[in-house]
Amino acid sequence: MKKIRKKKQLEIAIDSIERHPNPKVELEQYSTPSTIASDLLWNAYTLGDIENKDIVDLGCGCGIFATSSMLLGANSAVGVDIDQESIDVARACADKFNIKNIKFIVNDVADIDYTSKIDTIFQNPPFGSQKRAEKGADLEFLQAALRLKQSVIYSFHMASTFDFLLDCYKEIELSITHGFKYKFPIPKIYEFHEKELKFVDVVVFRAEL
Repeated sequence: MKKIRKKKQLEIAIDSIERHPNPKVELEQYSTPSTIASDLLWNAYTLGDIENKDIVDLGCGCGIFATSSMLLGANSAVGVDIDQESIDVARACADKFNIKNIKFIVNDVADIDYTSKIDTIFQNPPFGSQKRAEKGADLEFLQAALRLKQSVIYSFHMASTFDFLLDCYKEIELSITHGFKYKFPIPKIYEFHEKELKFVDVVVFRAEL
């Protein structure tokens, strides 16, 4: 495995990661675009949250954040997802990059029981932006992250819930240090989608205990 030292190299590497072959509407599975993932990861890297750190990627999908963290010099990475097909793709991708000290677990984040050291968590839960999507999944992911007692959380949320989220973070005693805003593309991959491409405003909070 060759460590990545430039943001553009990271974006190219993420572009090469296989996408989910059979996305499931009930899990609201959408791949994080390489432009968004590389920007967030590079920010996390420059803030000292990746290199030589132990990373957990909750709802990891095909392993973009776990795999990329290792390419940026993380000490170890663990990806957790409820979907076996996603985990299979993530494992194959890690093998392609010849990444060691990374593992992927099939599990519901609500049931995760992980006791090893964790420095940073990345999570991109279902937004609840579609009428069939589960509402409040992002807050469930936050609660799971809190149980893991890590130092830093990077969590995706719908930007429209910004004020509500500020209150939630304060209530659970998480201190928001940074907010990164993106326009997240939702492609037409499910039957109920009416537009070929829709953009959803999202915010990623960096928070500390």
